[in-house]
Amino acid sequence: MSPIWIVLSISAYFIFLSIIAWYTSRNSDNDAFFRGSKASPWYIVAYGMIGTSLSGVTFISVPGKVGAAHFAYFQVVLGYLIGYLVVAMVLLPLYYKLNLTSIYTYLQKRFGNITYKTGASFFILSRTLGATLRLYLVINVLQIFLLPAGLGYFTIAALVVLIMILIYTFKGGVKSIIWTDMLQTTFMLLALVTCIWFVKSKLNLSFVSMFSSLHDKGYTEIFMTDWLKGNFFLKQIIGGMFITIAMTGLDQEMMQKNISCKNLGEAQKNMITFSFILLIVNLIFLVLGGVLFLYSEQLHISQFADGKFQLLDATNTYVAANTDDLFPTIALKYLPPFISIIFIIGLISALFPSADGALTALTSSICIDILGINDNKNLDEKQRTNTRLKVHFSMAFVFLLFVIGFKILNQSALIDLLLKIAAYTYGPLLGLFMFGILTKRNIKDNLAPIICLAAPIICFFIDKNADKIIKGFTFGPEMLLWNGLLTFVGLYIISKPTTELSTLDTELDK
Repeated sequence: MSPIWIVLSISAYFIFLSIIAWYTSRNSDNDAFFRGSKASPWYIVAYGMIGTSLSGVTFISVPGKVGAAHFAYFQVVLGYLIGYLVVAMVLLPLYYKLNLTSIYTYLQKRFGNITYKTGASFFILSRTLGATLRLYLVINVLQIFLLPAGLGYFTIAALVVLIMILIYTFKGGVKSIIWTDMLQTTFMLLALVTCIWFVKSKLNLSFVSMFSSLHDKGYTEIFMTDWLKGNFFLKQIIGGMFITIAMTGLDQEMMQKNISCKNLGEAQKNMITFSFILLIVNLIFLVLGGVLFLYSEQLHISQFADGKFQLLDATNTYVAANTDDLFPTIALKYLPPFISIIFIIGLISALFPSADGALTALTSSICIDILGINDNKNLDEKQRTNTRLKVHFSMAFVFLLFVIGFKILNQSALIDLLLKIAAYTYGPLLGLFMFGILTKRNIKDNLAPIICLAAPIICFFIDKNADKIIKGFTFGPEMLLWNGLLTFVGLYIISKPTTELSTLDTELDK
């Protein structure tokens, strides 16, 4: 299909998005940017969070994993569901009782200023890496199929995407994102369902025969029983649960949207509703992956040779490829133009919610947690707004640098890499919040950064030497839990019991 139609479609989509952002951000102030003025309808938040949680990594990587891993990723998704329920019942009540704008303020109230800054810094690192990795994947797909090769063209594409995100987020922040995410989730789900329906039709399969074919090929296999492997079902479920607790419940981006709801009850309804919808949507993505592999086998455009995935190139030769390439290859080369346009819009719709929310959340965390603009009585509203805008644009530039860095490193198979990054960077946050909630002990505030740095370093060396300790053993996403537990133990070592009623306890008892 002609690139001009792709460009026109993306432009029309962006204009529509910008109109919604402009309309919803009228008369917005800093409270609207940071907390959506605490007036967001819970059902709108729940629906929009689907797009935020899935991202372009899910859109591309999850279908691609079906070829080799079948539906094993659904084990992690089941863990997600349990984790969301924990967030709804344990963490959300805490945040609402304390009336937090930044959730890391809890660490300040509980432990002290240094621990507070440490936790916020780990979030900034985690979210920056995760968000830019997602951006890289989508922009790289766009370049491979629509743009000339070369770092220069990639950089221009990344710059254009980030400018587009800045345009509709710089003023309204969370208030705008709540509504634009709703639109983007709709387009993403539309693309998902349309692609399944069309490919199923090309295979001349009914829904019943489609699932039969997937089952016959072994694609529907979910539970893995080899405890030594990283995909063992208990590792995956437990890992998924703690990934959700950390990456949603302890993540400013995700919680920023939840605490924008009118009250705790609506925030909990949002979280529980969203969690069950997400379960279904992830299953549909896995079905899409199975259908794509069935279609590729019929067309003879892909194969596994010696365990390596290969795709047919322009010379009708099988060349090494990544499974992430399967969906865009079929959508853009082997399906009609209108399906290609739907795919691109779906991909962009998967990209924007994760990137815009991350940019806004990072801006919020830096402004509130690091710079302390809400606590600085010498700043008026205009000065706070100017600081927030400077940080917002600066973070967009940082995003650009990281995306270019990932391009130079040429990372691939990103769903696994993303979960690995989460295990190392969100582990200290998990340990900090666990220790704060589960104990009444006080820690030596100045030693918290040492513990939070030591835990992931120790986990890294354990992970690298796991096979030497237990032959054939590999860690899965449950490494996040071990990282959190090591942080917990370290904090216990530098802590002492207290009998005094803290300011935090007083606030929680109200």
